[in-house]
Amino acid sequence: MKDIKVPFAWDVRVGHISANPVSISLKADEKERAALAGFWEIEAVEKLEASLQLTRWKRDGVKMKGEVRARIVQACVLTLEPVVSDIREEVEVIFVPEGSKLARIPANDSGEMILDPDGPDMPELFTGDSIDVGAAVAEQVALAIDPYPRKPGASFGERIESTVADDKKPNPFAVLQGLKAKDKG
Repeated sequence: MKDIKVPFAWDVRVGHISANPVSISLKADEKERAALAGFWEIEAVEKLEASLQLTRWKRDGVKMKGEVRARIVQACVLTLEPVVSDIREEVEVIFVPEGSKLARIPANDSGEMILDPDGPDMPELFTGDSIDVGAAVAEQVALAIDPYPRKPGASFGERIESTVADDKKPNPFAVLQGLKAKDKG
């Protein structure tokens, strides 16, 4: 997400975060919701809000924990009718400054990276003195969006089969047969 500008920014200065949790409530306004709908290529974002707590993590990191809630409208993949989806996700993200030892991916003796798909995510990197919790919230919602929304009861119609007897796939070598016949003649 470092190079992509998400249309929902909410910067928090790292210096204002201590070991005591800082509570933050985010709510996207109408303009931000419209921009996110275009960014995610969906019909509409009717609601996007989050309740978060930020605390220091280890020496120079920040831990964001909380809940993200959204209501989105997508087009059904079968009927193109609107499908409304409610998203409610628990979120936990660790942010560390660029260059931090905490952001390094562990490797084994032969230099291969060790990644545990069931383990914790790698920390997100930030530069400067602030983190963009809005972009992190938007990313969590984007990950929860159903890529193939289907309106309840929507299904494919009956499969249409061809009844023509010589409805076969063309032979990709048919052109070569013609060339071979020319060479002989």
